[in-house]
Amino acid sequence: MTSAAELAQTAGITLGVVVAVLVATALWSRAAGRVSVVDVAWGLGFVAVALTCAVVGDGDQTRRWLLAALVGVWGGRLAWHIYRRSRGKGEDPRYAELIGEGGFALVVRKVFVVQGLAMWFVSLPVAVAAVSEVRWWPLVWAGAALWAVGLVFESVGDAQLAAYRRDREKASVMDRGLWGWTRHPNYFGDACVWWGVWLIGGLASGWLPGLLSVAAPAAMTYFLVAATGARLLERTMMKRPGYPEYAARTSMFFPLPPRR
Repeated sequence: MTSAAELAQTAGITLGVVVAVLVATALWSRAAGRVSVVDVAWGLGFVAVALTCAVVGDGDQTRRWLLAALVGVWGGRLAWHIYRRSRGKGEDPRYAELIGEGGFALVVRKVFVVQGLAMWFVSLPVAVAAVSEVRWWPLVWAGAALWAVGLVFESVGDAQLAAYRRDREKASVMDRGLWGWTRHPNYFGDACVWWGVWLIGGLASGWLPGLLSVAAPAAMTYFLVAATGARLLERTMMKRPGYPEYAARTSMFFPLPPRR
């Protein structure tokens, strides 16, 4: 079997895993009466894909299980954070609006299907690593370092925001810590994580696998910045008192020293 055929077979298996995760999430959503549980499944779906690739792949074993561990830590932390943050709360307004427009069927098409395709596509470097040998080990360790930077930005940013929300004497806008350097440290960290995964699983396998899979972290970055992430959130945040002034002095995505 050629490497291309092996990759196609592995990609097919991961697509099946994604479908299984989202079908289970849809059933969970109906039982819980909240579509927002799909946000918890986002990280868990990547974990399931990475573990599957580690088990079924025949590429370098060390790298397969390294990716499974890194994606497992990232996805598990994210799922737990979102679950704990949303526990006991009502439906997310975004999903409530969709339900009002067309019911659960519209939610399935616009949320579950889109999220599943995005999950499958973004995890392509993990599938590449499952069927490839390592050509450049230094890129593996560079990718792991970039992943670590991303995880720090995500976890520290989330912790700082949680502390801000608990503070009874807080300012109108969160501009402490990492949030003083970027308005979205968690989104920036997420992008770093997936560019690190691409370095490990895609580019470290060679130029051709790297080029074939570079669209995966690029797509994730696009989602985080322009599609469903920062830009969408900013539409609401700009209406908050003090936020336009905060935005004028703070970088939206890449961490930079605050402007005077």
